[in-house]
Amino acid sequence: MDRDFLIDLFSDFGPVTIRRMFSGFGISADGINFALALRAGLYFRADEATIPAYEAEGSTPFSYSTRERSVTVNSYWQLPARLFDDPEALTEWAKAALAAAQRAALRKWPKAKKAVKKAAAKKKRPAKK
Repeated sequence: MDRDFLIDLFSDFGPVTIRRMFSGFGISADGINFALALRAGLYFRADEATIPAYEAEGSTPFSYSTRERSVTVNSYWQLPARLFDDPEALTEWAKAALAAAQRAALRKWPKAKKAVKKAAAKKKRPAKK
């Protein structure tokens, strides 16, 4: 998949940012990455709310192999092939993927906020003599 193909594919969805990533592209909207276009295919962000739809379509999660083991990334699932020919349905799936990515970002945000507070508190402590 090349950049022009992806831009055309997401034209009904709305503006997306496509950045080089690994062996393909990361696709984001509103600053949130929601899809990966890799040699193996197009993968959308998924969570407990959307994974059942992927399973019903017979899709599989993204996986790759290292020298030691095989790794499965359950947060990205392969887009069902039928959606490449159905722009309206693809748009709905892309919106669901973006929503899953936004939910994931909200779950991460409190942890990041706590880490920043913790670092600031360490700076305020007086030095031990």
